Amino acid sequence: MAYFFEEPSRTFGEYLLVPGYSSSECIPSAVDLSTPLVRYRKGEEACPLTMKIPMVSAIMQSVSGEKLAIALAKEGGVSFIYGSQTIEDKAAMVRRVKAYKKGFVTSDSNLPPTATLKDVLALKVKTGHSTVAITEDGTAHGRLLGIVASRDYRLSRTSEDASVSTFMTPLDKLVTAPANTSLKECNDIIWDNKINSLPLVDDEGNLKYMVFRKDYDSHKEHRNELLDANKSYVVGAGINTRDYAQRVPALVEAGVDVLCIDSSEGFSQWQSDTLKWIRDRYGDSVKVGAGNIVDREGFLFLARAGADFVKIGIGGGSICITRETKGIGRGQATAVIEVAKARDEYFKETGVYIPICSDGGIVHDYHITQALAMGADFVMLGRYFARFDESPTSKTRIGGNIVKEYWGEGSNRARNWQRYDLGGAEKLSFEEGVDSYVPYAGPLAEGVNLTLYKVRSTMCNCGALSIEELQRKARLTVVSSTSIVEGGSHDVILKNGPVISQ
Repeated sequence: MAYFFEEPSRTFGEYLLVPGYSSSECIPSAVDLSTPLVRYRKGEEACPLTMKIPMVSAIMQSVSGEKLAIALAKEGGVSFIYGSQTIEDKAAMVRRVKAYKKGFVTSDSNLPPTATLKDVLALKVKTGHSTVAITEDGTAHGRLLGIVASRDYRLSRTSEDASVSTFMTPLDKLVTAPANTSLKECNDIIWDNKINSLPLVDDEGNLKYMVFRKDYDSHKEHRNELLDANKSYVVGAGINTRDYAQRVPALVEAGVDVLCIDSSEGFSQWQSDTLKWIRDRYGDSVKVGAGNIVDREGFLFLARAGADFVKIGIGGGSICITRETKGIGRGQATAVIEVAKARDEYFKETGVYIPICSDGGIVHDYHITQALAMGADFVMLGRYFARFDESPTSKTRIGGNIVKEYWGEGSNRARNWQRYDLGGAEKLSFEEGVDSYVPYAGPLAEGVNLTLYKVRSTMCNCGALSIEELQRKARLTVVSSTSIVEGGSHDVILKNGPVISQ
């Protein structure tokens, strides 16, 4: 007969952290949330890739595009750009993220001179950018003819049918710079001329890049931004176990900092084969995580196969129905606790520390703190990031509420069959994810900063000023169903209830 685990499979919602002694030094602003992302010899060397915050974004079409990758890197985390797209498109996304921090931005708002104000307004809604480059052919690298900014038109005075050539700032009135101008020189030109943007053009007059004043200001604002040695934003990317021989070289050439095998179940030969191929060709220079697993055996398998970090979680995501359709998985809290013990055993035996990532099961912000206390080095979030402006999906209104689209990689919409591949036909035989909406939550920076303030505050309640200290000091208790009810508001009439009219 089958093996039966003695302990029940538990979720984060079944635990509470018990407060510990907090000294006067335990204030949220003093908490350090830095955490290792990839394997290293703890105590002997520094981790080659350390995040400023313990958050990464899920490898999903509806979550991790280039805009979210940039926004999350600004806050100190890492985004893993989704894998279910062509190799060429994905490599191009990585390149754009790597180029962005350097200040040289490839314009994504471009129109030909035959366009109208109506086209400008539509493009502004699409991209969110008010500066539009007018090029001869309407492309990002066409011959520059002028610029349209918000100051160039008045909606109350300019007809929407007016040609952009009649109200744009023409090239002869623009301040421009040669394509090989350094970023420092560009910023000096911007400040000296009191302008908001600086087009860089080549010898033939073609637009190459744009440098914006707001990017300089952004650098000063985001003290936690995660940068590589060249001061470009750190970015990750998902890969699969089918076309890795073509996808990995393209992503490495594009400058990706870390890869992750995206799979619903990582305890497999396909993942070990993928890791071996990468190690044989790149050694340890290419960092790659693996998963997902939910127990000790799965972790040790991937650790010995060469994974730089290991992801934990099967069936716990908000849009995942793997447990419902296949009856396989494990409660996220139980999985994290067991894998963390295996991680510590492996470190004690080998001296190599392999970070673990809790992927799924995060419903409330405090679940992040619980996952860290239980041993996770960082968490991967999908629904959480899908709500923000920077995710790739569209906003819409349902019943008076603004929402954003959010769908699983195992849904018919995504059809990411590679993620669920078990060596069979190249198709998605049945769905393991749903198509849904999530409440719109505004800019990523505001949401992340609020969440992390809660995490820091809870850590202070536990007397911890770092994630490592939290894991040493944290005390957790299982709660009863009655205790869960007690933890929310009860036996009161809420003021924000329905209005009673007379």
